[in-house]
Amino acid sequence: MLLKDKVTIVSGIGPGLGRELALLAAREGAKLAICARTASKLDAVAEDIAAQGLSTEVLKVPTDIRDRGQCERLVRATVERFGRIDVLINSAYVTGTYAPAVEADLDDWRATMDVNLFGTMTLIQQVAPQMKAQGGGSIVNVNTKVARMPMATLGGYAVSKAALRMATTQLAKELGGFGIRLNSVFPGWMWGETVERGFIERARAEGTTVEAIRAEIARNLPLGDIPEDGACAKAVVAVASDYFVAMTGGCIDLSAGEYMPL
Repeated sequence: MLLKDKVTIVSGIGPGLGRELALLAAREGAKLAICARTASKLDAVAEDIAAQGLSTEVLKVPTDIRDRGQCERLVRATVERFGRIDVLINSAYVTGTYAPAVEADLDDWRATMDVNLFGTMTLIQQVAPQMKAQGGGSIVNVNTKVARMPMATLGGYAVSKAALRMATTQLAKELGGFGIRLNSVFPGWMWGETVERGFIERARAEGTTVEAIRAEIARNLPLGDIPEDGACAKAVVAVASDYFVAMTGGCIDLSAGEYMPL
């Protein structure tokens, strides 16, 4: 088990990658704390874990990561329940409004940055002292292919995630001496409930099918298909685990080969 007895916080619980990360962490033996702004999403994932017959102890703490006090409460509750924090997986995000950058509402960009950069940083700042005190830990920030390959109308999202990538590198440099590793993963298209809903809407608007849209995207991916969100979760959990103990400041691309760094 990659996370056996590792106390693990996963943010951004909901349909898609956040849910898959929590389920996989549980299957891999973690002691789990999960957070999202909506309590019902936490309840649903905890029920999914129990339905799989896992005996994972799950701490549910509704948390808006933009709020420092709520992040502090999450960390305090986790330490009180489990005694330490070994892993933090930052999956919470918003995409913001789709619009060309030259016409964008910059207040919307600020709101996007407030979650994707400052919210993530706030949670890291609350977790880091505990990790320092216990002699180390692992933090994985879920980024996006869009920070590597700009897409029309997603400027605010891309800029916020590009800033998070640099923040991750900065923190890796500063915290390495305390045994704290920080790494980034960059998913691209991920097949799951969220993407499927979007494809259904697009298919209706364009008079086509979900299968046709998926096939069109898959043709541009060297691996030939959109990876499942659960497959991407496996990579994230692996990076968080001791199997990657020699890596910090790393950037792992999970885009089925659509983006290949030189």
